[in-house]
Amino acid sequence: MVHEFRSHPLKSLYLTFELTTTLLFRLPSWVLGNLPRTLRPRQSWSLKKSVLIKVVDRFHLVLGRTDTLLFFGDHQTVKEGPDVKHVWVEPTPHLMNTEIRKWASAAEVVPATIPGYWIDKENTSTGIGAPPGPGEKVIYSLHGGAYIRVSASPHDIAANIGRGLLEHCTDVHRVFAIEYRLSKHLPDEPRHPFPAALLDALAGYVYLTDTVGFAPENIIIEGDSAGGNLALALVRYLVENAGLIKGLPVPPEALLLLSPWVDPSDIAVPPGSRANFNMASDYIGPPEGPIALYARRAFFGPLAHVPNGLLNPYIAPGCADMRMPRVSFEGFPRTMIVAGEAEMLVDQINILVRRMRRDLGEKVLYYEARDAVHDFIALPFCEPERTLALAAISDWLGE
Repeated sequence: MVHEFRSHPLKSLYLTFELTTTLLFRLPSWVLGNLPRTLRPRQSWSLKKSVLIKVVDRFHLVLGRTDTLLFFGDHQTVKEGPDVKHVWVEPTPHLMNTEIRKWASAAEVVPATIPGYWIDKENTSTGIGAPPGPGEKVIYSLHGGAYIRVSASPHDIAANIGRGLLEHCTDVHRVFAIEYRLSKHLPDEPRHPFPAALLDALAGYVYLTDTVGFAPENIIIEGDSAGGNLALALVRYLVENAGLIKGLPVPPEALLLLSPWVDPSDIAVPPGSRANFNMASDYIGPPEGPIALYARRAFFGPLAHVPNGLLNPYIAPGCADMRMPRVSFEGFPRTMIVAGEAEMLVDQINILVRRMRRDLGEKVLYYEARDAVHDFIALPFCEPERTLALAAISDWLGE
């Protein structure tokens, strides 16, 4: 089941049970079980990292059963705070082509006004939506969370990525993150399937170019996990419709993909594959599990019932299905793809890398962090791989 404890008082009782049993039983067993280095999922991991990965794994399971633990805001609500710089971004229905209108109509999705958040480099403060300085670059961030969870708020875990990039990338002083609509499915009220998030991501990009005044050549689109999937879809839309839709901005200068979820349709974990081997080390659940199944159903919406509807480059550009038409990346900007060697998605990410290099050649840089789990840049305790990856990203951005 998914979200079976989302309502009080069941939620409170369940969370109390989880906290008590974890502190009294799970945590001691995780420590004892990982004391011998040979028994750790990866022998390079410290005891602390091994245990914290177990904690994150359990947190994901609890989150799947309760829907949310900490509320930092959603597409309708902003949780205010002293360091929260938010702006409401207007929709861009005039930039929808015929195909996306058809998809939106079938899914009963309409453009919406949504929040976006600005994050500044440490010890600096720039006005909300202030015009860019000469040659200033900005990172446009699309968070992960399987399209069903996490917020763009600077208080949520995904903000660790933006702050890490700001800390290491000297030429970037601001990050803008959009609060795209999250998808829902039964037992919740189904809403916001594809292409809702794509419409929201497009609106955020247009806000940066048309309202704030950033030139596309100074924008780096960054997406992690499901946000990487969304970043690819946004860039594809900008590339494929360049010059065809009046007012549509041109594609950005660069694309940064961090552990991108590039084949949401995939539920196979072949024996002997890297994904199969990494099930013992990664914290994201199996692709056939209830949380992954919920996420796919919520995101796909009506497309799941259309023949070959998921064989769509906007949804699954890393799909290994032999029926998948050729996925072209011609016209895409220079791209850096980061993955963890110990993550479940590494096989599908490698399919994406091969396809992008086929069309873009040396414009594609692939960085695979040894013994790193999924979305490790969002986890501050994943060292030294996090710092090493951020340094590599900084070097790439400075090229």
